[in-house]
Amino acid sequence: MRRAVVSLVLTATALAGCVNLAPEHRRPAPAVPADFDPDLRPDGFEVASQIAYTDWFVDPRLRALIATALRNNRDLLAATARIEQARARYRIQDSRELPTVVADGSATRTRQALTGASTLGQVANGQDAPDSITYNRFQVGVGVSSFELDFWGRLDNLSEAARAEYLSTVAAQRAFYLSLIADVATTYFAIVETDEQIELARATESTRAEALRIARLRLEQGVTSALPYRQAETLLTQAQQQLAAERLNRAQLRNQLLVLAGGRVPGDLPAGLGLAEQDNGRRLEAGLPSEILLVRPDIRTAEEQLRAARANIGAARAAFFPSISLTGNTGLTSDSLGGLFGADGFGWSFGPSISLPIFDGGERQANLDLAEALEMEQVANYDRAVQNAFREVADALAGRLYLTEQVRTLERAVEAQQRIARIARLRYREGVADYLEVLDAERNLFDAQQQLLSTRRAALQNQATLYTALGGGERAFADRP
Repeated sequence: MRRAVVSLVLTATALAGCVNLAPEHRRPAPAVPADFDPDLRPDGFEVASQIAYTDWFVDPRLRALIATALRNNRDLLAATARIEQARARYRIQDSRELPTVVADGSATRTRQALTGASTLGQVANGQDAPDSITYNRFQVGVGVSSFELDFWGRLDNLSEAARAEYLSTVAAQRAFYLSLIADVATTYFAIVETDEQIELARATESTRAEALRIARLRLEQGVTSALPYRQAETLLTQAQQQLAAERLNRAQLRNQLLVLAGGRVPGDLPAGLGLAEQDNGRRLEAGLPSEILLVRPDIRTAEEQLRAARANIGAARAAFFPSISLTGNTGLTSDSLGGLFGADGFGWSFGPSISLPIFDGGERQANLDLAEALEMEQVANYDRAVQNAFREVADALAGRLYLTEQVRTLERAVEAQQRIARIARLRYREGVADYLEVLDAERNLFDAQQQLLSTRRAALQNQATLYTALGGGERAFADRP
């Protein structure tokens, strides 16, 4: 019996998977230029995908916040759960390519009424005719139920589609992992900028409050008119309004960071760094656009989804061919338990079945048309993912060049405005100029200082974007907290 079962299973398995009707998977040619703008290409040599985020970001507080987010962020946890779901679906579909072997056993005791010829014969012989008979029946067996022979690759393609969906889910989680790092970094840099904007507004408020006090004394002593006093008051209210706005912005940014960190931010975070201390001085190599395809998980997600769509085409094509299934069983039957395993009770059955819909109202053709249309959509999605990756890297390269130039220019502008404001105050005290000149100088200085802080923050956020756009942190993904 054992040899018969093994032979049945092996024969059925060997007959499956003879033809694959799916289109051959080929990666579409990148729909982007062959190289980045040579004027924007960096002169560095470090590969972003080989640099862990703990090595890229120098701020210890930021590194701790990223680690917290990678442990607790709910969207990342949901992405991890989706991986487990996709893995289970793949295993379910893959198991359908193998026979389902079922072992069963039964023991029955039956009482059956006796009627007809046997009863009449006993009466004719002068015997008492029993009205029933009782007997036992024992049975054990092993069977294969409705195993589809995958001649046309339908099950194989469905399994390949499920596998590709699983791999796309894994890549999607990795893409979100890198996106979360960038989101935490950009939010943190915005908070640092807001803190420095608040300090600037506080210092400016204090300076202008003192200037208003002096203007009031000069007004009371009749040295000046009410106009300089009102102008000094305007400068003070400008700083106070900016201070309130920055405090509101900081509260909102901290709430945003709290959500990114999964609803909890450790209370024992290390001290952070200022905007001017965040630059790590490292230079990244952008490589060629085609090289991005190998390190960007979002592009791998799009490619696996395209692979799944092509496998589904193969499954839809296979539906036009006959479906052949096998059913078989073997086992032992006996009227007594002691004689169950004797040779006389052995039996088996084996038989194929074939099914081919004659008329389905065009359902199979519609399913094939749907699968082919989905493949066209996934090709477009792949091209869009590649183009989006190219744009992100190109924008970040341009940002690194021009934001750095802006920071340097604004640093010189702030120094110039500080000298202008100092000269204006001296001219006003000497009576050479009116207070309107001081008002303009102070306002311009405050604006330049604010712009410098905002541009420094934008440059740091651009560094984080370039790092993740080039696949930064991929090497450390397996060691994530």
